[in-house]
Amino acid sequence: MKKRVVITGLGIVAPNGVGLDVFTHAIKNGISGIKFDSELESLKFSCQIAGKPEVSTALALNYFTELELRNFNASGILYGVIAGIDAWKDAGLSIEIQEEPDWDSGTIFGAGTSGIDKLRESIYKIDALQTRSLGSTSVSQTMGSGVSAYLGGKLGLGNQVTTNSSACTTGVESILMGYERIKSGQAKRMLTGSTSDSGPYIWGGFDAMRVCTFKHNDSPETGSRPMSASASGFVPASGAGALVLEDLETALERGATIYAEVLGGNVNSGGQRGAGSMTAPNPVAVQKCIKNAITNSGITASEIDAINGHLTATSKDSLEIMNWSSALARKGTDFPYINSLKSMVGHCLSASGSVESVATVLQIQQGFIFPNINSEDLHPEITACIDPLKISQQLIKKDINIIAKASFGFGDINGCVIFKKYNPHT
Repeated sequence: MKKRVVITGLGIVAPNGVGLDVFTHAIKNGISGIKFDSELESLKFSCQIAGKPEVSTALALNYFTELELRNFNASGILYGVIAGIDAWKDAGLSIEIQEEPDWDSGTIFGAGTSGIDKLRESIYKIDALQTRSLGSTSVSQTMGSGVSAYLGGKLGLGNQVTTNSSACTTGVESILMGYERIKSGQAKRMLTGSTSDSGPYIWGGFDAMRVCTFKHNDSPETGSRPMSASASGFVPASGAGALVLEDLETALERGATIYAEVLGGNVNSGGQRGAGSMTAPNPVAVQKCIKNAITNSGITASEIDAINGHLTATSKDSLEIMNWSSALARKGTDFPYINSLKSMVGHCLSASGSVESVATVLQIQQGFIFPNINSEDLHPEITACIDPLKISQQLIKKDINIIAKASFGFGDINGCVIFKKYNPHT
């Protein structure tokens, strides 16, 4: 028998808030976390604004020992461990050290890179013939699975412990991979999510590609403009989001708080065929991903109340809206409400899907639709497709039953997950 899967814990490290309470307040009130970055200015970046979470050493010491933080230089692992442990605690689960691993619990925690600053430091030391001064944690900080390894050890996880990596789709994919493992009965709970390193060595390639905005260095908070006619590229960002998934029976047995239910979803690829390429989505694949996610979730397109889109503030935003409209066969006033968290946090890259999924689940649990800031001049191709009132610039208090979250990443890869308000009577 297939298990029902629910969300029992959330954790967040975002540019506009570290911790659920601060983050929830920020997204409800349209508070941006995008700021001017003097390092990017000194390095002659075109885009000199970014979304970077504020994590102090004092805060980090709540999650790492002083010894662990010695020679530690891996921002993505730092963000991921904070978000992951916060989600675990939020789920009411113990972090006390036990002799036996927790065989029923695991983690699939994604990343795009691991410890890019630590890797740079290591390269310089090796080139300077200082290999022996690298330190004992240089491997664990720079290996691709570093974040899941740290979380697995801190929480004593005995089930699957791994890191997935699928560009901007990483976070949504991790949720669906954890969902499938629980649904099939191979685990009782999975800590899912994703993280992204921060800084110029992550963001430089995008700046070189000219896909980041350079027009708002003097007004950072107005720089990320999803669905706007004046959008001029995305704002690079970083962070981490974490969700504890659990089979319904186990969650009920221990009296856990249930944020929402995961109905299902889909991941696919456009194969970089047709209109698809390394950097552009194949519309046929995007629409197929959305349609299959709906089918796999056992719902109809008409039941979707809201969408948290990928919507990066590039020229592809209009195409994404058209793909949603075609896939759902809904347009105009019939189109669901849609928003983009990137207007407030920028594009968190490999962390985007999980950071945005935390915001998505909060909307279900608390009954609201967060505002799209910087969208006062909606793109005419978008308003020709859907009613502008469905892209609200103000907080809307609304009971939401079903919401879709999608991410579309480099490599022409797609992911869509469907969340539902938990109903104890069904």
